[in-house]
Amino acid sequence: IATMLESRLQTKPRSSPNGRETSLWSSGFGMKLEAVTPFLGKYRPFVGRCCQTCTPKSWESLFHRSIRDLGFCNVILVKEENTRFRGWLVRRLCYFLWSLEQHIPPCQDAPQKIMESTGVQNFLSGRVPGGAGEGQVPDHVKKEVQRIVGHIQAPPCPFLVRLFSWALLRFLNCVFLNVQLHKGQMKMVHKAAQQGSPLVLLSTHKTLLDGILLPFVLLSQGLGVLRVAWDSRVCSPALRALLRKLGGLFLPSEANLSLDSSEGLLARAVVQAVIEQLLVSGQPLLIFLEEPPGALGPRLSALGQAWLGFVVRAVQVGIIPDALLVPVAVTYDVVPDAPCEIYHASAPLGLWTGALAVLRSLCSHLGCSRQICSRVHLAQPFSLQEYTISARSCWGSRQTLEQLLQPIVLGQCTAVPDTEKEQEWTPITGPLLALKEEDQLLVRRLSHHVLSASVASSAVMSTAIMATLLLFKHQKGVFLSQLLGEFSWLTEEILLRGFDVGFSGQLRSLLQHTLSLLRAHVALLRIRQGDLLVVPRPGPGLAHLARLSAELLPVFLSEAVGACAVRGLLVGRVPPQGPWELQGIELLSQNELYRQILLLMHLLPQELLLLQPCQSSYCYCQEVLDRLIQCGLLVAEETPGSRAACDTGRKLLWKPSGDFTDSDSDDFEEPLEGGGREAVGSCAAQTSFFSSAACSAHCSRLSHRLLPFFLCSPQGLGLLSSAESGYTKQLFQFLQATAQKEGIFECVDPKLAISAIWTFRDLGVLQQIPSPAGPRLHLSSTFASRDNQEKLEQFIRQFICS
Repeated sequence: IATMLESRLQTKPRSSPNGRETSLWSSGFGMKLEAVTPFLGKYRPFVGRCCQTCTPKSWESLFHRSIRDLGFCNVILVKEENTRFRGWLVRRLCYFLWSLEQHIPPCQDAPQKIMESTGVQNFLSGRVPGGAGEGQVPDHVKKEVQRIVGHIQAPPCPFLVRLFSWALLRFLNCVFLNVQLHKGQMKMVHKAAQQGSPLVLLSTHKTLLDGILLPFVLLSQGLGVLRVAWDSRVCSPALRALLRKLGGLFLPSEANLSLDSSEGLLARAVVQAVIEQLLVSGQPLLIFLEEPPGALGPRLSALGQAWLGFVVRAVQVGIIPDALLVPVAVTYDVVPDAPCEIYHASAPLGLWTGALAVLRSLCSHLGCSRQICSRVHLAQPFSLQEYTISARSCWGSRQTLEQLLQPIVLGQCTAVPDTEKEQEWTPITGPLLALKEEDQLLVRRLSHHVLSASVASSAVMSTAIMATLLLFKHQKGVFLSQLLGEFSWLTEEILLRGFDVGFSGQLRSLLQHTLSLLRAHVALLRIRQGDLLVVPRPGPGLAHLARLSAELLPVFLSEAVGACAVRGLLVGRVPPQGPWELQGIELLSQNELYRQILLLMHLLPQELLLLQPCQSSYCYCQEVLDRLIQCGLLVAEETPGSRAACDTGRKLLWKPSGDFTDSDSDDFEEPLEGGGREAVGSCAAQTSFFSSAACSAHCSRLSHRLLPFFLCSPQGLGLLSSAESGYTKQLFQFLQATAQKEGIFECVDPKLAISAIWTFRDLGVLQQIPSPAGPRLHLSSTFASRDNQEKLEQFIRQFICS
């Protein structure tokens, strides 16, 4: 892997406006720091394999065998060698010549074919309810079809595409240090494209820049003009017109009308015809399955599911035999400022607003050394037709959260039902309602499946690792020499868990780059000769570190769930004095631990766990235990006469005091007779960071998602009636006040408040009743009594690790 900073550090002079910072770094890194051995390049796991359960044929055939040997490329590093020409002038015009040499296939958009499509003809002939009538094709209906087509798309203009690519290349080189792309992943996508099926890229959504960056990357790699499904609510009419010329697609507002509306029926038929023509012509399509980070509401995008529903429908009716789905993710060590600020604005993004934001971003980055690194992830493609056939066999019975947990919370029963949780927070749009109920379920589960694959293939950036170390282990400060070793260690732990990191190079340069990006949130103090003290700045800046550290949550999620489950079992046995980690050994039943993990899984939002629909809860419970055993926190107990270690009823021990050397320690109590059990031991302060700080910290972050549920008991449950927006606002204000009082700013997140309210609603604590002013939430009669409220409080509080 190429060194991240090598090209820039060799070309940029050291005398710059930040000369003071350079001298500070030179004095801060002494001989002791130079002795740290670079850790990268030893092992880098491959991420992004498709599901072997749902798509076994794609798992085998669409994988590039030599993917690990191909390395990475910086897609914005364009030199003279990237053109067909050589010379002094070419070196200064290489960006312009490169944009001219990009292959842009001719546009095959045919308005006449859209008019002749089956869906539009059925509407015009009156063969569907609400159509124009048999034999009647009025001119105003044809004009309406042409208007809808013009709203959805426009033929991409090659001149504008080349001009925009040249301008974007210059902008990216000013703002970004590099944009990395794995050559092996690109090889897989090229191999899939050669099979003749259209490519549909399904992506996460970190910022609005994703919709511009991804088409640029794929155009530079020879995949042609990528058609991007945009959200029309965030773009002004002028910007929508420009994006349509660059390959953008916009869903007309009429498509969300009721099913019995003639305008909605015609709009959905036209959109379906446009998607069918795009897929038949082989143009790649990009759909965002995740809402942007600034959007309040569910994580899964309703608009993205609507676009995906059109693709599924085209395959089902036989317009195309198959489509290849590619999970995509874009990660940044710091999300670019301009797109983030633009999204939070109340008005839609316009041309002048975007241009001014770009100029501000250029000026701010040209005046300082902050430059962002990005990584584009393309997971293994898989067949939509194969998934449609295989996934239906994995569908089982499901129950609501109220049916699963409410009897257990109230003490009416103790057994957890052997069924999965049904939770749908994403509203169903008009295009999705037009499908059959079975097809709607297929689209929703496919969306969850792909989003889970995209998150799993996302690399962890250096700022996330640094924020985790500073926020959860060293809030009072840490010497840079110690931070180097812990950064290296945590990176290796991430790699060993099958996740990739989005950086490479020497450790010294990496930390210099990372701390420069976090300079607004950390302070560097020269305490002793040859070393620096790194201290997180107190106050709301900790919330920024918390958002960055959340990128590590999928890596340690299994350990965090296991730690919370163990906490739930110990809560009734351990005295309340002191932290639960420092108590003595307690023998726990393995079946009880399974049950506790299931309860926590049902209580946590599905959008946090991101379980694949083909994975059952009991399989995830076993995965949690296996992960605890793999990392050394649980060990198999070897006793005379016991069953084989591979037996599911084996006995397990939680190793105390961080001693991972031998299992027959004198500190363990004699195991009890009977079935499989676990012993939970004390964790001393000298325990490794993984077993104490990392696991407990991410466990605490999980608990903070449950914390509003508990905090809402004395505050929100006292209200007899409130609108959902007002209820959420009150809870968010309460989180802000608590953060100012206790210094826990990582909990201050409006999405956290919304998630808490919706979970209470699903659990049956709150009842939603429609009203003219909007949905109102009433306290249910079941939880009107203080006794049941205390039971709910106790049930949730058991999972919070103090």
